[in-house]
Formats: sequence, structure tokens, C-alpha cells
Amino acid sequence: MLLVSVVALVWGLDQLTKALAVARLTEGEPVELVPGVLDLYLLYNPGAAFSLATGLTWVLTLVAVGVVVAVVLMARRLGSRAWAYALGLLLGGALGNLTDRLLREPGFGTGHVVDFLRLPRWPVFNLADSAIVVAAVLVVVLSFRGVGVDGRREPGGRERADAAADARPSSEQPSESSGQPSGGPSEEDHRG
Repeated sequence: MLLVSVVALVWGLDQLTKALAVARLTEGEPVELVPGVLDLYLLYNPGAAFSLATGLTWVLTLVAVGVVVAVVLMARRLGSRAWAYALGLLLGGALGNLTDRLLREPGFGTGHVVDFLRLPRWPVFNLADSAIVVAAVLVVVLSFRGVGVDGRREPGGRERADAAADARPSSEQPSESSGQPSGGPSEEDHRG
């Protein structure tokens, strides 16, 4: 139940921090948290990351629902602790922003996402966005390392070539002494 724990933690922290931001910050008025590094800056984002697709809030809501469904379906094959973290972060982040889209103003399915963390020269974001980015990095690393969602390792590079050679029928395998395929005609067969 690691996946469920990660989802609950990410979603809970995301919703808690958004509630605190809405209650204690004034929209558009920065609060310097770490000078020159991090401000708290409340805004309501109708779009996606980097404020893209601001007129397509319904589409973004449907995409978030699709991500949630896809992750839940993938989770049924889960056999890797690392993938449990990755999918938990992704699902928790997606649910965090989806909650805003469904329940916040201006209305169901078109709600604006609460963003409140601002770095220099970077768009304002929230904890759900951070969880999604960390999940994406983990997915890339796990995929690159050949770790499947089920926990099995997928061969890569030389391992893949060795696995393909092992899969050939024995008659096509080179023999250790001659370099010729075993099971084929030998020199004695040709002397006739």
C-alpha cells in the first residue's frame, strides 16, 4: 500500500498548502520567503504548466482524469517499490490539481488551480506540480535503467543482444570449439 500512502501524502500536503496560501496570502502580493530564491505569490491559474492553454480548462480537466485512470490501471501491475513512488507522486499531483479544477471557482470542471510558489525567472507553481515533475524524472530514470512497472528488469544494450542470442534455437548457436553452428554438418560429414 506504498502507492496509496504516497498519493494520500502528496494530495493532503498539496491541499493543505493551497488552503493556507488562499487564507494567508493576497493575490498578486509577493511574500519573500528566501530572499532572491523563493517567494510566496498567490495566483489562480486557469491553464496548464507555464500558464499554457488558459482557455482550455475543460480539456485540461479531461486530461487530468485520463492521467488518473491510466495510473490506476498501471498500478494493478505494480511490483516495484520505485515505481510505487513514481506513480504515487504522479497520481497525488494529478489529483491535487484535479481537485482544484473540479471544486474551485469559477465552476465545476473549469476551476482555477491555486499556485503560490515562485522562483526567479520561473512560473508560479504548487506542490502538486512539484510532485508531477519528480514523478516524471523517476519514470525516465526507471525506464532508462530498464525497470518495468512489474519490477522486472528489461534488458538493454548488450544484455538485449545476449538475450536474443540465448533465444535462438540450439542448431543456430555457434559451437564453442569451431565457431560453427552446432547441430549442422561437420567436416566429417563433408568428406564422404
